[in-house]
Amino acid sequence: MQDLSKPYNLSFWELESIFNNIDLVVIGGGIVGLNAALQYKTKNKKAKVVVLERGILPYGASTKNAGFACFGSASEIISDIKSVGEESVWQTVRMRIDGLEKLKQIVGEQNMKYDDCGGYELFFNESDFENYHKHLPFLNEAFEPFFNHKNVWKNASTEIRNFGFANTFGMLLNTAEGAIDTGSMMHTLHKICIAKDIVILNNIHVNSINEVGNGIELNINEGLAVQSKKAIVASNGFAKQFLFDDDVRPARAQVVITKPIENLKVKGTFHFDEGYYYFRNVGERILFGGARNLDIKGETTTEFGTTDTIQNNLLKHLQETILPNTPFEIEHTWSGIMGVGDDIKPIIKTVTKNIYCSVRMGGMGVAIGSLAGIEVANLALEA
Repeated sequence: MQDLSKPYNLSFWELESIFNNIDLVVIGGGIVGLNAALQYKTKNKKAKVVVLERGILPYGASTKNAGFACFGSASEIISDIKSVGEESVWQTVRMRIDGLEKLKQIVGEQNMKYDDCGGYELFFNESDFENYHKHLPFLNEAFEPFFNHKNVWKNASTEIRNFGFANTFGMLLNTAEGAIDTGSMMHTLHKICIAKDIVILNNIHVNSINEVGNGIELNINEGLAVQSKKAIVASNGFAKQFLFDDDVRPARAQVVITKPIENLKVKGTFHFDEGYYYFRNVGERILFGGARNLDIKGETTTEFGTTDTIQNNLLKHLQETILPNTPFEIEHTWSGIMGVGDDIKPIIKTVTKNIYCSVRMGGMGVAIGSLAGIEVANLALEA
């Protein structure tokens, strides 16, 4: 039982029914955290599983992302191979592909409005386009085992005019990528967890987590101590406070969305500049995000918000490349916090005897998050 003298205004009933005899606490109520809770509860039906989420909605990126079901653009994959090597890249791409399939199975394609529209990458000069176009045979050979398809990647330059892009020399297409409705996906996942009798608590700030005896103790909000047998850290870009020695750091992503545009030509998902920029249509609107590479230091933050430098750059690309000669208005802006590191693979591991983590999704949480949650839950189940 909890100490009722703790400085927090909870009733006996709340302490008894919610915070007592917990088997697993999951820190983070996003894609990874909910999938971890769901997997643990599915495999151990008698377990009491509690998810603690610091926001009203998932705080980091799970309901703030652009809804890309992507595995990595051509330039991003080639850049990653140069920095971390082929083995790490293909292992991670495999996880992204498998993770997306898990998400489809759990949530259902209709429930997240999955659209297999493909993923395009824009190039703005001949040398850049030719540099990555020559890698198509290599990419197709590498992706063939993943999809049993010989031509996942294609030259889509002839489609530039159809979309109305300006200042664009060439375009590549990954036919296996797509888009989802992030809100519908998370709403469905939330309902599935509730139906499994998983407790989800919002506006809970975890201040610390420590091994205590044969379990763990979390200090939350105004000094309330919560005990559990085990804990999973699934707070991605906010995980550094719990994982001091691990290579995971926050990365803010700024996003804008336009008001509806009459006769919008842009349909699909698009990237450029090694995946640092991404845009898509949401109905008759354009959602556009990125430009973090303009200020890596400034965007390495857990503070939400937007900056003139990045917002002005996004507007410039909208005006000059994506929607040239097309009037538009920005309706809304927001930001999300991702978890990144020097390696692109997520960190899924046992931290201490009863604490586990699944963090550093590298901006690919939609694709990889379900698998990352399942794998960390399996670690906790096996211990």
